[in-house]
Amino acid sequence: MSLQAAKTMRQNIEAQARRLGFQLFGVTTPDPPPHLEIYERWLEAGKHGEMAYLATERARQRRADPRLILPECRSILVLGIRYPEPPPGGQHSSGESGALRGRVAAYAWGDDYHEVLVERMQALVDFIEAQVGAPFPNRWYTDTGPLLERELAQRAGLGWIGKNTCLIDPRGGSYFLLGEVLVGIELEPDKVFTFDRCGACTRCLQACPTACILPDRTIDSQRCISYLTIELKGPIPLELRSLMGEWVFGCDICQQVCPWNVRFAQLGRLPLDPAFAPRPDLPLPDLVAALSLTPQSFNLKFKNSPLKRAKRRGYLRNVAVALGNLGDPVAAPPLAETLLNDPEPLVRGHAAWALGLIGGETASTSLSQALQNEKDAYVLEEIQRALDH
Repeated sequence: MSLQAAKTMRQNIEAQARRLGFQLFGVTTPDPPPHLEIYERWLEAGKHGEMAYLATERARQRRADPRLILPECRSILVLGIRYPEPPPGGQHSSGESGALRGRVAAYAWGDDYHEVLVERMQALVDFIEAQVGAPFPNRWYTDTGPLLERELAQRAGLGWIGKNTCLIDPRGGSYFLLGEVLVGIELEPDKVFTFDRCGACTRCLQACPTACILPDRTIDSQRCISYLTIELKGPIPLELRSLMGEWVFGCDICQQVCPWNVRFAQLGRLPLDPAFAPRPDLPLPDLVAALSLTPQSFNLKFKNSPLKRAKRRGYLRNVAVALGNLGDPVAAPPLAETLLNDPEPLVRGHAAWALGLIGGETASTSLSQALQNEKDAYVLEEIQRALDH
């Protein structure tokens, strides 16, 4: 293939990627990532928490060399698609009058990006094969494969990895979902983005409620609200619950305070994909109503939504913590009902914690009643602690 033909093919691929909704497009090589040692130190320090799949030998080897994923790989396409921009500075609306509202990270307001992006990346591969005139080896991932995707994005010229660990595009900010396509054809790579435009700013570190952002631009997952509300499957550590505020799925604070989102990014010039438009009630869910979700209604409400990942027990655990942090006595009766009747010990235990914070006669009576009837050792411990509190 001549240089001109290769250039034309790359231009056609980028144009098709943008037609498919990807606002960011870059190309890099499948060479080993230069900052792999930072990732390895992060794993060795246990900062990945319960995400054991990140630390398997096979996963580590593949992240160290993308060619172990696809031996025929000659180029990696890195793609980004914008999701809704939440209010700046950590602010949020209280929602309709009288409702106790939680908060959901903006990337999860619409459809599950795992399904949306995979379908579009497959369409992009089909287009490239038509351009090439023959099938070729390929793989595609979005947050699911053993790739250091933000580092690949920086190598593909899309931006830099900020102090909050997010990829930041100087024109669009950080509210992007990333996807990667490994292809068995050679395309001219983009120049690496070498500038660090965070400078002396530390707004994200200062704003993080749980102080989970580390100096080497990594996250202590075990303290991160996103990890606690999504990845952690058991009880949320006591010392972190009161720091979580009203977040029930994910967290946007370190992005909401970032000047590249607040002042410099031009997100308004980028169209918002309908697939990620906010579903009704998702940005600020009604917490009391959420406590009444059955397994069936939970699955129906969050069909094709990222929130299904938390499962009902995890989501209602988070809801109970948010209600405890709000401290409104209006939440005491539904939390008492949850404590006495929910089938999940994890949910009952966190409902007990929330009632201990809210206090009052309803809380005290329901905790005392539950103490007499509860059989689960973990829940009994939470009840006794709440009564002592």
